[in-house]
Amino acid sequence: MSEAVITKSEQNVFVVGHMNPDTDSICSAIAYANLKEKITGEKYTPKRAGQISPETEFVLNHFGIKTPGFISDVREQVKDMTIRVVPTLHKQMSLKAAWDVMDQETLSTLPILNEDKKLEGLISVADIAKSYMNVYDTQILAKAKTPYQNLLDVLEGTMLVGNPEDCVENGKVLIGAANPEMMENFVEEGDIVLVGDRYEAQLCAIEMRAKCIVVCTGADVAKTICRMAENRGCAIIQTKYDTFVASRLMNQSMPIDFFMRKEGFVTFTTEDYLDDIKSVMAEKRHRDFPILDKEGRYVGMISRRNLLNVKKKDIILIDHNEVSQAVDGLQNANILEIIDHHKIGSLETMGPVYFRNQPVGCTATIVRQMYRENGIEVDQKMAGLMCSAILSDTLVFRSPTCTALDQQTAEELAEIAGFDIQAYAKEMFAAGSDLSGKAPEEIFYQDFKKFTAGDVTFGVGQITSMDGGELLKLKDRMTPYITDTFAEHGADMLFFMLTDILEESTDLMIFGEGAQEAAEAAFHSEEADRMYLRGVVSRKKQIIPQLMNVLSNE
Repeated sequence: MSEAVITKSEQNVFVVGHMNPDTDSICSAIAYANLKEKITGEKYTPKRAGQISPETEFVLNHFGIKTPGFISDVREQVKDMTIRVVPTLHKQMSLKAAWDVMDQETLSTLPILNEDKKLEGLISVADIAKSYMNVYDTQILAKAKTPYQNLLDVLEGTMLVGNPEDCVENGKVLIGAANPEMMENFVEEGDIVLVGDRYEAQLCAIEMRAKCIVVCTGADVAKTICRMAENRGCAIIQTKYDTFVASRLMNQSMPIDFFMRKEGFVTFTTEDYLDDIKSVMAEKRHRDFPILDKEGRYVGMISRRNLLNVKKKDIILIDHNEVSQAVDGLQNANILEIIDHHKIGSLETMGPVYFRNQPVGCTATIVRQMYRENGIEVDQKMAGLMCSAILSDTLVFRSPTCTALDQQTAEELAEIAGFDIQAYAKEMFAAGSDLSGKAPEEIFYQDFKKFTAGDVTFGVGQITSMDGGELLKLKDRMTPYITDTFAEHGADMLFFMLTDILEESTDLMIFGEGAQEAAEAAFHSEEADRMYLRGVVSRKKQIIPQLMNVLSNE
């Protein structure tokens, strides 16, 4: 049995990128969490808000980095509450032992666990009160299968004859205060008889085949009585208490298993969101609610008053600053920082935050600067991650978003990581463009973002490859998928970029009413039958601004 303590969720800051994470989003989150831990000594955990791409998977495997855990919603959860870890009981404990714990710890409900720490039942003050006030059955100890050890505990007794591990199986409880002639009329085989120091009463109970005699007031028991009891299979318990007190205490020896609630109680898990449990807590007027972990093991207890001081999740946003690209429940989170290289979106915060936004080609370039500014050395793994992010976001310096700082930073990081940029980039992009085993839905959401211009919401996805032939095959797969599922993507228009890195060009797929007209106004394709954009490889700098401008004016 453990002592009651108050536990709070471990202080932890989540560093998380956008919902459809690319290599920059994942690698920058990992590198920035590593930087913050080294600066502060506190815990920062990188998270992903979506499925990682094959390219990102290649990078993480190459440097032996574990994939960040998934997080889709940052609303407050039960695990963010103060959880009271109350003492736990086993079902054979006596009612008195349970009451003593409740009284000492000022608790109204206690959990009963099995050997696997799974919740078997609950016992409350009300349950104990009912057992004491409403039970008049003299055979209740037998019905409850009361262990003799429980009797010894509540009576503070000594077992002179018998085995403490045995249980009361049958018979009633009675007081042997009458003379032996009268006792012979009501003592039956299997009974428990409370007696004093009278030799005759002790002897009569044993001869009537009582299962146990309880000798009160600490009276001595003759060796002859002990030998006779042993021969007849009768246990003897000696207690300091008088007959009245002993009879009262014996009812408290019953195991809580007989009285505990085994069904009908309400439990929550640590992963449950508070928005979902508040109504249940209001409807079920229990004082305490058991909390279980994801495996169903008991964690602790919460009450309605614990809802008053719930700590919001601490979040750092990486590689995005728009609500439409962020995890759900962001309005319920405590945003500490935003590190990004995109345009400033519509995100609002409750108070001032550290916001670092630089016009560079990759968030990892900013993160590398922050390592240097704080005097923190970059190890080989972090250097490899950040360099991979820059190579991915700038398409090995081919993207118009790439700056001199991006290229300089990538070359410096590649030297620390110990690889040749061109050879490594070829492997990385080859891994990312191998989509033969991927379903169209996975490919579509691999790198997809939504934007708003005026009253129009539009989405832009992008796939990059060094193999133009593979992109053509991919177009044949994606066209029917996007056409059939257009309404499911929550946008008025959809654009999908098939970007050829070597050719530095993009084949733009277009879907939605008015999308073709918007694309023609924004871009001037050299092909009559398709939107083929030479020199266009960047969604951020070459696609989004032009579409925003056209759609905003319309």
